Amino acid sequence: MNPRTTPAPTAVRRSALFLTATLSALSLTGCGLFGATGEDDTERGPNNYDMTVGLLLPDKDTARFEKFDYPLIRDRISSLTNKQGKVVYANAEGSTAKQSEQFQKLIADDADVILVDAVDAAAVAPDVKKAKEAGIPVIAYDRLAEGPIDAYVSHDNELVGQVQGRALVNALGENAEKSKVVMMNGAAADPNSALFKKGALSELSGKVDIVKAYDTHKWLPEVAAKNMRKALKEVGAGNLAAVYSANDGMAGAVIEVLGDAGLSDLPPVTGQDADLAAVQRVAAGTQYMTVYKSFLLEATGAADMAVAKVQDRSIQFDALARDRIDSRTRKDIPAMLVPVVALTKENIEDTVIEDGVYTAEDICTQPYAAACAEIGLAP
Repeated sequence: MNPRTTPAPTAVRRSALFLTATLSALSLTGCGLFGATGEDDTERGPNNYDMTVGLLLPDKDTARFEKFDYPLIRDRISSLTNKQGKVVYANAEGSTAKQSEQFQKLIADDADVILVDAVDAAAVAPDVKKAKEAGIPVIAYDRLAEGPIDAYVSHDNELVGQVQGRALVNALGENAEKSKVVMMNGAAADPNSALFKKGALSELSGKVDIVKAYDTHKWLPEVAAKNMRKALKEVGAGNLAAVYSANDGMAGAVIEVLGDAGLSDLPPVTGQDADLAAVQRVAAGTQYMTVYKSFLLEATGAADMAVAKVQDRSIQFDALARDRIDSRTRKDIPAMLVPVVALTKENIEDTVIEDGVYTAEDICTQPYAAACAEIGLAP
């Protein structure tokens, strides 16, 4: 995807439908329609359904990991392997040490492939190297891990930042140039953070006045809240025009601090992940936008790629990994980059509801019923 082009919601949905169709067609290879390219079919090959896929996710603060990513990957692996394949799942709960222990256990237990969403991209590199030495393929999921990974499945993360930054400039309108903006960036240890920031700055630099910018340790909302309180003391609540928040968890904390500061007319605040609470805030107008990234396409793509790798299906694998990306330790990594879209109150129904992520009933609970009615969202 061209990172300089922000697709319209319709275009993104068409891309998503195309990817879904591609993934569905390619998944037929799991039923033996294509032969394996390797010579040894005893352990790896088209009929190898009995496999163990290790899945390591980074935290429980980001709602999507437990609610969407894990069950979607688990169910897809089961479907692709005639229910013979299993997913061994572990969540690091924000700890690099805990994730390393979980990684080491998967290696010791001889997992067939490991999907890892790293807490810290650099810290996980030695574990990736050990897995490779043990003959276990490693696929970086959502965040680009360092080390000799075999593939990467995520979104165009620079585009995510561009979508956020562009939305903020549009929200500020003709007064953007004089507007004081605080940037609440993600964790410095997460390589995605640098890409989000780069994309956002490509839209914000020279167009707004960025008065404060913070990196947020481990993406923790409480850290974002603390930094927001510091920013308000220095900038003044009445002088703040907008807040760039890299994700929804931090956006919720920022909005709470702004409310506590007595701002009844909240400035625009961005987000990312389309968490349910964030979508409700968008409906209510307390959060300006969030970036919706299809969990289904990302998780399904990762599962398909993992199975293809175990079964030595290079044709399927190559078809899934049409993009290329560089990490600090490896160049030209095969990648699948899934489209993203800016979610605002105008397109809630056309995005997360249409894709079956949430229902109107999920969003329009009693505290948000009036806001939903105002934007024509009926449960």
